[in-house]
Amino acid sequence: MIRKVIFILVCLVALSSCHWNGGKSSDSAELNIKVARYDRLLFEYVTMNNLSALQKMNTDFPQATKLLIEDVLAIGEVDDNKINDRLMEYYADTTLLVLIQDAEEKFKDMGWIEKKLTKGFKQLKKEVPSLPVPHFYAQLSALNQSVVVGDSIVGFSIDKYMGADYPLYKRFYYDYQCRSMEPDRIVPDCFTFYLLSEYPMPWGPGRTLLDMILHRGKINWVVARILGYESFEKEMGYDEKEAEWCKKNKSALWQGMLDNGHLDATDPLIVRSYIRKDPFIPIMTGERTPASIGVWMGILLIDEYMKTHDDVTINDLLNDTDYRRILSEVDFKP
Repeated sequence: MIRKVIFILVCLVALSSCHWNGGKSSDSAELNIKVARYDRLLFEYVTMNNLSALQKMNTDFPQATKLLIEDVLAIGEVDDNKINDRLMEYYADTTLLVLIQDAEEKFKDMGWIEKKLTKGFKQLKKEVPSLPVPHFYAQLSALNQSVVVGDSIVGFSIDKYMGADYPLYKRFYYDYQCRSMEPDRIVPDCFTFYLLSEYPMPWGPGRTLLDMILHRGKINWVVARILGYESFEKEMGYDEKEAEWCKKNKSALWQGMLDNGHLDATDPLIVRSYIRKDPFIPIMTGERTPASIGVWMGILLIDEYMKTHDDVTINDLLNDTDYRRILSEVDFKP
């Protein structure tokens, strides 16, 4: 049975043959990211019972295998004596086998992903030279996670990026969820979740909606900047209708957040209503807002802050978590 999923992340990896090598360099000019085809090893094992492929999964990609078994699929511990049989059984579902075969066919070539990852990281390394470049790999998560981040690795699930019109998705997801499963979301998702892992939200008592939207907003602002998006709405994955809604309603939305005291809210229900990807949660009376509208508002606040603080670098921004001060230094009038 294919299980519903929580959207998490995506991935990049440097590879020569099937190993974690090549693709990384301290010099951004020489950087050349390659995606390791871990997915192909898993495909060979679960469809052909190829024990050689299983051995390579365990020896060449032990961390990826551990993440897949223990965190993504949650079917047990990687050193369990029967875990290989359990892994095979998990992927034995006929519908799932069709999905992974379709995914392998669709993603025969990773060149375009590698080029975008390389270009983005070259730009990011110029801004933050000390930021490590992770290894990236593709995997088959059985629709369980889009992206996973481990110690120096990022993995993205090609079966979660088959395109919004992929027939199987209609059985398990709402239309608004399918829109985030387009192939062109792989690279921004990878950067977003990798940066969130490198610059995590500092948790503690009293964290507010303001903290959340500015933290997420600065990450998305950086991703939009390094990947060259023409608008923040496109970086968020909004369609033309949603982008138009943002243009018409941003002033009213911001005023509503102020009038209702939502920026200082710590109530999880209020925070989630602005952060979640569900567009059906009511925020403005009688209005259906685009998903994660609070993150979009956070991007606008960060953009205004950066426009008026020429001395602040992207590196400075990523390391700054004094969000109350940032807001106080912005004359935001959308």
